[in-house]
Amino acid sequence: MSLSTPQSVTLDSVATDLHRIKDDGLKSEYRSNDETVVMTVSHQENKTRTRRMARLDVTKVATDPLSADSVEKSASVYLVIDEPLFGFTDADLTDQCAALTTWVTAQIAAILTSRH
Repeated sequence: MSLSTPQSVTLDSVATDLHRIKDDGLKSEYRSNDETVVMTVSHQENKTRTRRMARLDVTKVATDPLSADSVEKSASVYLVIDEPLFGFTDADLTDQCAALTTWVTAQIAAILTSRH
């Protein structure tokens, strides 16, 4: 499942180009030049369902609040579409994805603060 290259994501108002570094037909990986941003897009099928995933991993150096040491940390965000082989159109799934991402965007502060 290969997309055009480069792909671009915007983090903290900065667009980052991600170049395809791997493509096996069912899974593609895109990386920034400094390798701190990685996007994976994959596709799996079985007899009854299709599962698609888009994942974004970001790595950065953060200061440990207890030791003041600089430590490399990473975080991942991903969306999985798990659908039956028939019954849902592309438009149905697009609407469902838009509904969820709109809701998450509106609720992100509450979602992230609930972890503490």
